[in-house]
Amino acid sequence: MIIACLDLEGVLIPEIWVNFAERTGIEELKRTTRDEPDYDKLMRYRLGILSDRGLGLPDIQEVIATLTPLEGAAAFLEGLRTDMQVIILSDTFYQFAHPFMRQLGWPTLFCHDLEVDDAGMVVDYHLRQQDPKRHAVEALRTLNFQTIACGDSYNDTTMLKAADAGILFQPPPNVVAEFPEFPVTRTYSELRAEFDRAAEEIR
Repeated sequence: MIIACLDLEGVLIPEIWVNFAERTGIEELKRTTRDEPDYDKLMRYRLGILSDRGLGLPDIQEVIATLTPLEGAAAFLEGLRTDMQVIILSDTFYQFAHPFMRQLGWPTLFCHDLEVDDAGMVVDYHLRQQDPKRHAVEALRTLNFQTIACGDSYNDTTMLKAADAGILFQPPPNVVAEFPEFPVTRTYSELRAEFDRAAEEIR
């Protein structure tokens, strides 16, 4: 049995922080895991900006409410789920992802939690564990599942390495250059073809 392990932002939905940055005009919040390999450093940077600007979870959720999955994402996911099980492994937060899960047909999602005070300010974040995507893939493999992983950013690469097969989807040039071992796809049709090719190889 093959399980597809997919990243969420950049693969199935828009980059939430980038859209929030565009709506608020805070250019510094456009920095993502495509740019910064150290996730804790990135999140502390983001939380500092939110605190300085007096912005909280309701402000971010207001922007999220206007977003939809990437064009073609729902159909791609539906098609993939007819041939293999799918788990979404993401470094986003349940407080961000819920509206998208409804639009994507409620796939299984493993991600993180935000700590929010009574005023709605984000005061901290809590990872499921360190390097959770890699650990999830490794755990699935101990259960004798075969895994194909797909992501687009630095924080996906350990997951891709741990899987039986790893695929990049619309990655930035810096990630492509640093991880040439992974095939690069740019469209959902290319991504599905790469999933099918990988599945044939590992069966």
